Amino acid sequence: MLEIGTKGYSELTVTEDLLANKVGSGLVAVYATPMMIAGIEGTAASSVAAALEAGQTTVGCQMNVSHVAATPAGMKVHFETELTAISPNGKMLTFRVAAFDETGLIGEGEHQRAIVWKERFEQKAQAKLDSN
Repeated sequence: MLEIGTKGYSELTVTEDLLANKVGSGLVAVYATPMMIAGIEGTAASSVAAALEAGQTTVGCQMNVSHVAATPAGMKVHFETELTAISPNGKMLTFRVAAFDETGLIGEGEHQRAIVWKERFEQKAQAKLDSN
């Protein structure tokens, strides 16, 4: 059962392939914002996965996050998420999110995920190809 206050945590070491100049999000050799976002999303998704029904998953649908400090390759980063709201219909989840490197905060904000039936969701996306 989903509960307000559910927390998530994950960590990684920033590698060369996670840098902005490698993923196409900029020219500098620092941890890329899209990779930080991916870490936040993965942490939030993992934190609630066990509370979902078999066949369900969550998909990201909104992100409002600031990236406030640069992190070089070789430094550890960790992500913290907390489920702060569940919509009245139980399908939309809101998380407070933050990312830290070894020296402190590097990103923070809010993230929303929707609960979906995985197979149906993928079929609907695939149908776009079939209709062309």
